[in-house]
Amino acid sequence: MPRFSRRTIVISPHLDDAVFSCGAMLAASPGAVVCTVFTGAPRAALVTDWDTQCGFANAHQAMRARRAEDVAALEILGARAAHLGFLDSQYAQGRTNTAREIAAAIRNVIRECTCDTLFIPLGLFHSDHHLTHAAAREASLSDTSIACIAYEDCLYRRMNGLVQMRLAELANSDIEATPLPDPIDAEALACRATKQRAVQCYASQLKAFGPHGYDDVLSPERFWRLRTTDRNG
Repeated sequence: MPRFSRRTIVISPHLDDAVFSCGAMLAASPGAVVCTVFTGAPRAALVTDWDTQCGFANAHQAMRARRAEDVAALEILGARAAHLGFLDSQYAQGRTNTAREIAAAIRNVIRECTCDTLFIPLGLFHSDHHLTHAAAREASLSDTSIACIAYEDCLYRRMNGLVQMRLAELANSDIEATPLPDPIDAEALACRATKQRAVQCYASQLKAFGPHGYDDVLSPERFWRLRTTDRNG
């Protein structure tokens, strides 16, 4: 499992995505920061289908519990939480977050943490994942002092063709995506075991997914190093 420095930040759309998709890497890189974008609660105590499936009475109860779950999971992995407070799409009620707003918030975290390695989601399927990908890309790829690595969004990466479509879009945007190796050794296996313990902290989400709905989380993590290219160079 590759090790990364304490100046590593993982950008997570929701309160679970980073651990589901990068938990073993985080276990191998203690001191990293997980910056989660959509952690805010709406003013009204909304009731949504997803929160109901997770066992919550309303959005306020859901977000309090989910933030606590996230902190507990990251503690197991030796990581720190940074919650940006934007509203999840299920709570937005017509207000649209923009990639520019989120990118500005991500840049602030990058500066505060003197980040040298940024992990971003490939941004698959879910509108919040698409938006997080676009914002994190805007915040990082123009800064050559930061290594930008994309992770495959667990659960969604199994959907037909989504990873391939994102890789094609990156290539058409003059961005190289090079796969990183996935070592299989004793340390990597230990990190995966630690990740499994951290995943269990997200009890509310696992309840909604069902007993086998999150199997992909326990599969090997996959990463792509991103680099801008100049076709005319």
